[in-house]
Amino acid sequence: MKLNAGIITEKLEETKEFYTKTLDFKVLFENDFYMLLQTPNKSAELSFLLPNHPSQKPIFQSPFRGQGIYLTIEVDDVDKVYEELKNKGCAMEIEIRDEPWGDRHFAIVDPNGVGIDIVTYTKPEE
Repeated sequence: MKLNAGIITEKLEETKEFYTKTLDFKVLFENDFYMLLQTPNKSAELSFLLPNHPSQKPIFQSPFRGQGIYLTIEVDDVDKVYEELKNKGCAMEIEIRDEPWGDRHFAIVDPNGVGIDIVTYTKPEE
């Protein structure tokens, strides 16, 4: 089984720009109403769909309203990714920090309001 999360948004161009330029995702497929992106290491995919497209059934028509969803991207070196994104001018929603449960992470927000937690897992504090 393979999972592909999808977000219905009117901001396809802004979304493409953000994920490809900021996070180095690759466009696997796109047309006038749908876009499929892949993580740089090819381990996961994320799709975006225009709302109210006539080719789609009602369940896939309503746009995401910017609340109630987040993505987690696990990386080997969160400090390196943090510096890379800062150098690209990416706004930080949560500055880099360590959590007592073992995460070292920071967070950014995509053009649709989706929180993206970028994390390297470490051992919890004793």
